[in-house]
Amino acid sequence: AKTTIKFKNLKRGNTIENTYRSGEKFETAQIDREKAQFTYTDDNNNYFFMNSETFEEVMVEANVMEDSSKWIVEGMECQLVYFKGSVIECNAPSPYVYEIIQTEPNVKGNTAQGYTKPAVVASGATVNVPGFIEQGENIKVDTEKGEYME
Repeated sequence: AKTTIKFKNLKRGNTIENTYRSGEKFETAQIDREKAQFTYTDDNNNYFFMNSETFEEVMVEANVMEDSSKWIVEGMECQLVYFKGSVIECNAPSPYVYEIIQTEPNVKGNTAQGYTKPAVVASGATVNVPGFIEQGENIKVDTEKGEYME
């Protein structure tokens, strides 16, 4: 009997599919997860985190941060995923409460059911929010989906 298996390259993110005989053995990838606090970015767009337990500074390259960079704010506690000693992923906490720094003012009479408008949160990301939300308010956002929660 044969089995088809999909593999995901942890560093590049691409997926391959191979067929193997049943009973064949594989080495399991050793993945470590650590909490770290975001401190700053440098001129090369590298992100710097401080390990919450050892207080060591960890540099994460911009290409690793692509998906999560728009959700990260200074002082945020994130989860760094390590493979063979290097960071391969950064996960922002979800849900997270952000302050709205820019949105259109609420227009009177614009109370139609389901009316949404774009709003920029403190991290720089844009989220669609209900029409009654005002600038300066705090909202809860699902950072994995990029959607307003409450």
